[in-house]
Amino acid sequence: MDSLDARILLALDDDPDATSLALAQRLGVARNTLHARLQRMRAAGALRDFSRRVDPASLGRALTAFVSVSLSQPQGRRSIAALHDIPEVIEIHSTTGDADLLLKVVARDTQDLHRIVDALFAVPDVVRTSTVISLNEEMPLRIRALLEQHATG
Repeated sequence: MDSLDARILLALDDDPDATSLALAQRLGVARNTLHARLQRMRAAGALRDFSRRVDPASLGRALTAFVSVSLSQPQGRRSIAALHDIPEVIEIHSTTGDADLLLKVVARDTQDLHRIVDALFAVPDVVRTSTVISLNEEMPLRIRALLEQHATG
């Protein structure tokens, strides 16, 4: 990703509904250049799904928790595949330390969270979990500051 790519993404961040023509004019590039760069970034995996912008609270899942998961087999690919089948598990990270995985989970309330944690124990090779409930998101995921830094070189 170069500085023009970063500027394109910042412009989209500022106005997600802007047309390709309007963005190209704003950035001083040809519309075909803009389109080709967006396609290249999508193909390279630099642009993620639009659904990542949806707030889980708008879907009735206002409670966020982080669940550390210990597996009986640290290379448990089938465990990770089974975790993908639980819709409330919205992120999975392999980690170092006492646990093998760190999950970001969303739930309706604490009773719903209890149900989800029970579902985690039904996953093959899950032997232990530890759950921490988020009281408040002090800073949501942000990439803009990195893009601004990259856009200026």
